[in-house]
Amino acid sequence: MDKNETEGILYICGTPIGNLEDITIRALKILKEVKLIAAEDTRHTKKLLIHYQINTKVTSYHEYNKFKKAPYLVEILKNGQDIALVSDAGMPGISDPGYVLINLALNNNIKIIPIPGVSALITALVVSGLPTDKFVFEGFLPRKIKERKRYFKSIENEERTIIFYEAPHRLKRALKDMLDVWGERKIVIARELTKKYEEIIRGNLSQVITEINTKEIKGEITLVVQGGIKKKGNDTIDFLKDECIMEIYLKKLKNQGYSNKDIIKIAQEKLNIPKNLIYKKLLEMQNK
Repeated sequence: MDKNETEGILYICGTPIGNLEDITIRALKILKEVKLIAAEDTRHTKKLLIHYQINTKVTSYHEYNKFKKAPYLVEILKNGQDIALVSDAGMPGISDPGYVLINLALNNNIKIIPIPGVSALITALVVSGLPTDKFVFEGFLPRKIKERKRYFKSIENEERTIIFYEAPHRLKRALKDMLDVWGERKIVIARELTKKYEEIIRGNLSQVITEINTKEIKGEITLVVQGGIKKKGNDTIDFLKDECIMEIYLKKLKNQGYSNKDIIKIAQEKLNIPKNLIYKKLLEMQNK
């Protein structure tokens, strides 16, 4: 269905991750021209707007009001007013509530235009020195130790470079869990990218853990980790990943009355299969 010409446009607008000069001329133009800016943290965004003398009205759109606020914003768009969606840093929709609004706008045939900008995960990747031809972004790590270790186990065979976000107060424990489950791997900690105290720490996991143990870690953290090395001659792993075997096992758990959430958890532990593969297979089984 074609977009109604009387409707507004939703701009997905990239903003700086630290240094206020890391914003495009096009982004500044859009922020000045739209009727409303939907911001993850209005106080944070207003610092950027004040710096560039932009007087556009700002409204809050964050994790805790996304389901209530998204329909309100879509109604504004339907009434012909343009909105710029911004996050606290970088591109909206990456590990933030932007996805909900973007999806709802698409479902209402609202035109969406991306205004590209800097991204912490790409910035960290390109300076890491690790392979950039194939990589995977996994967002924030699980908070609880048991869940985090189980998660690391589920992706230990991922061969691509892996990128995570992590909170500074959980970093030391998270790296210890990573070392316990994976053993030695190359890792890069990119901290406070583009800001005054930018720091990039490279090395093997054990070396990096030793280096940061004496430090107080602050600021925004991006982790870039070497992918797993493919194991040769391990027929067991290939056999367990066979879709037929997986489906038989999932059906068995289903018949025993387990919920999908419990099935995913049990299958991860017993078969050592990534969560996304299990979830995909469950959806396929439901649609048969």
